[in-house]
Amino acid sequence: MSKTRYALLLASLSAAPALAQSTPALRPPAYPLITHTPYFSVWSFQDELAAAPTRHWTSAPQSLEGVVRVDGQAYQFMGQAAPQYRAIIPTALEQPYQVRYTFQQPAAGWEKTSFAAASSWQQGAAPFTDNQSQRGTSWKTKDVWARRTIRLANAHPTGELRVLMQHDDDAEVYLNGTLLTKQAGANGAYEFFTIPAAARQSLHAGDNVLAMHAVNPQGGAYLDAGLYETLPAPPALPLARQTSVAVTATQTTYTFSAGPVTLKVNFLSPLLLDELETVARPVSYITYTATATDGKAHPTQVLLTEAGTLATNTPYQTVAAKPGQGGSLRWSALGTTEQPVLAKAGDGQRIDWGYAYLAAPSAAKLGVGNPETLKTSFAKTGALGAAAPTQTGQAQRVAQAAVLDLGRVAAQPAEQHLLLGYDEQYAVQYFGQNLRPWWRRDPAMTMDKALGAAEADYARLRQKATAFDQKLRADAQASGGAKYADLCQLAYRQSIAAHSVVAGPKGEVLFFSKENYSGGFIGTVDVTYPSEPLFLLYNNELAKGMLRFIFEYSESGRWKKDFPAHDLGTYPQANGQKYGEDMPVEEAGNMLIITAAAVRVDGKPDFAREHWPTLTKWVGFLKRDGFDPANQLCTDDFAGHLARNTNLSLKAIMGIACYGQLARQLGDTKAADEHQALARELAKKWMQMAQDGDHYALTFDKTPGSWSQKYNLVWDKVLNLNIFPPEVAQQEMAFYLKHQQKYGLPLDSRKTYTKSDWIMWTATMANNQADFEALVAPIWQFANDTPSRVPLTDWHETTNAKQVGFQARSVVGGYFMKLLSDKLTK
Repeated sequence: MSKTRYALLLASLSAAPALAQSTPALRPPAYPLITHTPYFSVWSFQDELAAAPTRHWTSAPQSLEGVVRVDGQAYQFMGQAAPQYRAIIPTALEQPYQVRYTFQQPAAGWEKTSFAAASSWQQGAAPFTDNQSQRGTSWKTKDVWARRTIRLANAHPTGELRVLMQHDDDAEVYLNGTLLTKQAGANGAYEFFTIPAAARQSLHAGDNVLAMHAVNPQGGAYLDAGLYETLPAPPALPLARQTSVAVTATQTTYTFSAGPVTLKVNFLSPLLLDELETVARPVSYITYTATATDGKAHPTQVLLTEAGTLATNTPYQTVAAKPGQGGSLRWSALGTTEQPVLAKAGDGQRIDWGYAYLAAPSAAKLGVGNPETLKTSFAKTGALGAAAPTQTGQAQRVAQAAVLDLGRVAAQPAEQHLLLGYDEQYAVQYFGQNLRPWWRRDPAMTMDKALGAAEADYARLRQKATAFDQKLRADAQASGGAKYADLCQLAYRQSIAAHSVVAGPKGEVLFFSKENYSGGFIGTVDVTYPSEPLFLLYNNELAKGMLRFIFEYSESGRWKKDFPAHDLGTYPQANGQKYGEDMPVEEAGNMLIITAAAVRVDGKPDFAREHWPTLTKWVGFLKRDGFDPANQLCTDDFAGHLARNTNLSLKAIMGIACYGQLARQLGDTKAADEHQALARELAKKWMQMAQDGDHYALTFDKTPGSWSQKYNLVWDKVLNLNIFPPEVAQQEMAFYLKHQQKYGLPLDSRKTYTKSDWIMWTATMANNQADFEALVAPIWQFANDTPSRVPLTDWHETTNAKQVGFQARSVVGGYFMKLLSDKLTK
């Protein structure tokens, strides 16, 4: 197969030659396909769309498969069948089970079949967990030992055997006394582990004992394990030859060669932030455009299958599909039979309530069946064969499908489209009240109506999205260069789709983030803070929607401290802070700064006036405890606690200055003068205490040679606060340019890893374009070179471009800080 030429390109470069890039084309670390909410989010993790299954951002397979049939020959162009497994000893994911367990150190031989003392152990349900929102047995001790007995009729499976396990932390699993696997640390999600060949021999007909032990020294706790057989992979179809892929802000477009036909496949998630109703509506479009390359006509059909796993947390949950029709559309909807609405919370949790919709103009053929059967039938006949309108079964073995007949394709392009949607019905639980997604806030609104509106909007949105993509790229390139424009395009959909737009109890807009791949918290303030530039730039109502629930939490009396909460819970349950530790200076500074930025964008102080007593309480805390912070966490909590953090001190100073700016906008000249004078006084003190030769130190302790990115200082420029002399930022900038690694500027002197969103903020402090681009170029190189093929990570190693942690997070909205600065400092 020829190597694909990857491109992040402007669709109409020929119409705007001034935007042509001299830099190489960027290869994204992963490609967004369907991007709406933390739950409705499907990606391709590889360069060739047909090289592997498509996935949810968590990496779990959520299979979309595409096949094109030309002159009777079928070619796969999208996805692959996800691996399938059969339970020999099922986990609690698939089948609840009872287990004997103890929290006390058992005698030697506890894992063996002959261990009789286990009969006196306690009995309970798996899994073992400290998460109260999950079923199972509460585990709060350091260790747990567990045994279960399973009677098997067939002890001779033919496929490879693997342990499926989630463990937090260290765990070991035995079968009839033979070690199957031993794993260190916590994996955060169910994962398959290979077992030694000899261990397979321990499986026998009759009673088998699966024994497991895990250690929980700190943090979360979880243990569940089972034994699974890998089923044979289905025969593969020939692949269409992928010739290009392009990623713009709202679209990803692939081109394939399938015999004598060229097929273009466009994924459009119309996240146009100036249209709140469109952004909130969870409907994406897939458009297929085919042309013949040989001057002849060729019968051409396209198949899309959508696996039941798009509507489940695990591939083992039972789903049911049902058909529907309205206006010019037909659709199939698929969801779990259980429908546990908002019942489960967690970082690696996927949605298992509501319904995934596959819709098409009425000429399309729709059906439901086993995904491999559907594909085989289409490859042979161009039709769905025995597909039925309804079906119930295990999610991994049920798919809904659509066939589009493009007719006899010749030189004139033939084009048809599909719509993919998700009706979650309820989006967030907010202090015990289940809230509707914004698009469904009217009780009369249904997914049927939303699909009809989306279909009516199809042509307009395609045109507007393309124009927006072109403008965003042009604006970003003019602001920060071609590489900056590439990165903004890559970050745009990811940042938006890590949120859900929700209608609050009073009908207000609430914009809840999920702290993807870093705890799963909802509405985290120090995730809002780096994400905000994108929304301040394009939709200030959403920017304020990320602040309202934090204000409400304090103003309701539920949160009683004199600084803001860290979060509102674990997504999608916003019932109160779940993070185990406060970040007092961090969150107080964040809320004051972002409120000031939102007011600046509004051009009027009404939003601050609504919350003035709360803002006054928070600034009082910063005046008391913010300048020389005690030992505490900041947003970079992965780096650990730090006392006397100079960058955190900067945030406190900026927060105090922002309060003064807000007071002036509200007409309180006395408070304005007082707080801005205090901020300038603290700035002078900061410069004296933090100065360390040619730069400013990591802490006021001035550990020799220590330093850090002072990204919080960017607001002095962006909001025209003018608290620090310009020389402070420029001295830091000169120092940073000498300390970059190949893939970016380290976060600070303690490690070589970095946060790319903070580099963008730091770069925005530059007073010339060359310095800005010099700091951005290594981020571009990281995104292009990283071997970690996941949705864009914001936490990477600057020496080798590998992901350290985090992926698919909203914080890459911080990449838009330079564009925001340009807008607010004109």
